[in-house]
Amino acid sequence: MAMNIMIQGTMSNAGKSLLCAGLCRVFAQDGYRVAPFKSQNMALNSFITKDGFEMGRAQVVQAEAAGVEPDIRMNPILLKPTTDVGSQIIVNGRPIGNMRAMEYYKRKREFIPEVMRAYSSLAAENDIIVIEGAGSPAEINLKSEDIVNMGLAKLVDAPVLLVGDIDRGGVFAQLYGTVALLEEDERARIKGTVINKFRGDKKILEPGLAMLEKLCGVPVAGVIPYLHIDIDDEDSLSERFTRSGAAKLVDIAVIKLPRISNFTDLAPFERFENVSVRYVTKPAELGGPDMIVLPGTKSTIADLVFLRESGLEARIKQLASRGTAVFGICGGYQMLGERISDPTGVEAGGISSISGMGLLPITTVFEGEKVQKQTRGVFSGITGIFAPLNGMDYMGYEIHMGRSGSLPPVISNGAVYGSYTHGIFDEAGIAEAVLRALCKKKGASFESLGSFDPRAHKQAQYDKLAAAVREGLDMELVYRIVNGE
Repeated sequence: MAMNIMIQGTMSNAGKSLLCAGLCRVFAQDGYRVAPFKSQNMALNSFITKDGFEMGRAQVVQAEAAGVEPDIRMNPILLKPTTDVGSQIIVNGRPIGNMRAMEYYKRKREFIPEVMRAYSSLAAENDIIVIEGAGSPAEINLKSEDIVNMGLAKLVDAPVLLVGDIDRGGVFAQLYGTVALLEEDERARIKGTVINKFRGDKKILEPGLAMLEKLCGVPVAGVIPYLHIDIDDEDSLSERFTRSGAAKLVDIAVIKLPRISNFTDLAPFERFENVSVRYVTKPAELGGPDMIVLPGTKSTIADLVFLRESGLEARIKQLASRGTAVFGICGGYQMLGERISDPTGVEAGGISSISGMGLLPITTVFEGEKVQKQTRGVFSGITGIFAPLNGMDYMGYEIHMGRSGSLPPVISNGAVYGSYTHGIFDEAGIAEAVLRALCKKKGASFESLGSFDPRAHKQAQYDKLAAAVREGLDMELVYRIVNGE
């Protein structure tokens, strides 16, 4: 049976996911068979495994860091918010329905057997399991039904490192306050604290570290600097959405839908120095981009209403009529069609049918069973400026409730394009081909954008993360914790 270590945080976005990925990489570099695990994830940015199961993106990243294939056992429960008070519940990679928050809260302990089966199976095949918590273990209103923080730590007998985010301020209060709100047996599971996202000279922290160790009764296991690592983000807390700056040589405007999902589809373009990938929420922010992207969404109809009411739909249609390239992915693709129907209320939004933007010749009907599959093939039949994609291999995954008929991987109509395939720009050469086409249209040099090897780049980022974790953490202490010493 595998050894384990659990990373819990003082709050959401304290850096748990990234630290878990770093530890997965470190342990793998040291020769261990390692797997990530998170019993319950809440995120719209998901992934489809090669077996057709849906899991959270964070555990996919951690699996990649560990050098192993993403496996649904690494994330047995995934919550995908559909409204402010409800989510689609996915268990073992398959949706079992929508629940309001209170209903799920009352029922979630029913899923403990599924969580334990997944964990035990992974533990039988690996040397170390790196477990990620969610939010904070000190959410005292939720502790009685907890299956993802201390509740899970007890079930799998995991030691805990508690991580605080100094970048938000008040890190000592975060860490000590969290420890103080725990029960005695829960406090005993914390074997060390970690200060994350530190900027500056560590010597400034030393008096506070000594006091923190005295107050919490456990050592400070490390101080990790604020990292600039180019690794997929888990959810809408992504820093992508707050980036600002002027349009660059090639300008891509992404519509930041209220329920945006799988926004990492655009990551391949972000790595070119002279390409801007801007997230916009109002017509005035659009400007005159070279390409507009309508990304995926968990609630297609509701987000189409947002486009219509905000004036973005009218502006997008105006730019498309002038030849600006528009590319819709999954839910964004559905919006570009003639009509979207939801006769059985799959999206739970109260609208059974709505006209689309009328830019692509498709109609979409929502059905109860979700399409979940990895897909690959060769582009064909693409017209317009992106015709050079024809003959190129692509690979990605589909994850959607709506059906729009039997269609090629990309359909085109003038300057407007659409696809159900997430990750469609990831394969080698595809993002480059798109950018070459945009450069040719505006008479710019593609070579001035810069280029890179995406696979080598990703592996280098994981190695960079591992190096920072090794430097920031007391790895001797971490290994003693893992070994139960």
